[in-house]
Amino acid sequence: MPRLFTALEIPRNAALSLSLLRGGLPGARWIDVENYHITLRFIGDVDGRTADEIVDRLDRIDRPEFQLNLNGIGSFGSKKPHSVWAGVTQAPEMYALQAEIERICQRIGLPPDPRKFTPHVTLARLKSSRVDDVVHYLAGRGDFHTAPFTVTRFVLLSSKESVGGGPYLTEEVFPLHEARAASSFASMERQPVKSML
Repeated sequence: MPRLFTALEIPRNAALSLSLLRGGLPGARWIDVENYHITLRFIGDVDGRTADEIVDRLDRIDRPEFQLNLNGIGSFGSKKPHSVWAGVTQAPEMYALQAEIERICQRIGLPPDPRKFTPHVTLARLKSSRVDDVVHYLAGRGDFHTAPFTVTRFVLLSSKESVGGGPYLTEEVFPLHEARAASSFASMERQPVKSML
């Protein structure tokens, strides 16, 4: 069974901006542009029945679309850097979606994700990059940011165990609903009360 994880896709314009960050770091294995994503929850290797149950539960999620933009870059692994990433704005709706997916996974019987959710887009995996080279690379690109984009869905992706960083296959797509304006939603809430008077 392939490894599964839920993710947000990166639209073409933002992916193009990310692709301009490629290069200039010895020892980096750059992620292919079509494999850029924001992981929401790593699920791992599960059997077919569990995968079907996960899909069924994820399909019931009812959450609004939201805005994101990518901003800043950094690395994981301070003394021995192992990856370089682009940061993601702190959108409350994204955190709420991620928390709901985490609850679903635990209800199905998967162990809690041991890592704190740190939204990011992995740009490269590092094998033998020196700390000084990573610091120099990051210092020259600290003002990176993209224009905001609307997240209209999340996806269930699979990857082959042997290859980190793709290629990824989209197994299922889960749309988010259009965000309702707060004022129109409030007026809809009040209507039944008026009709009862």
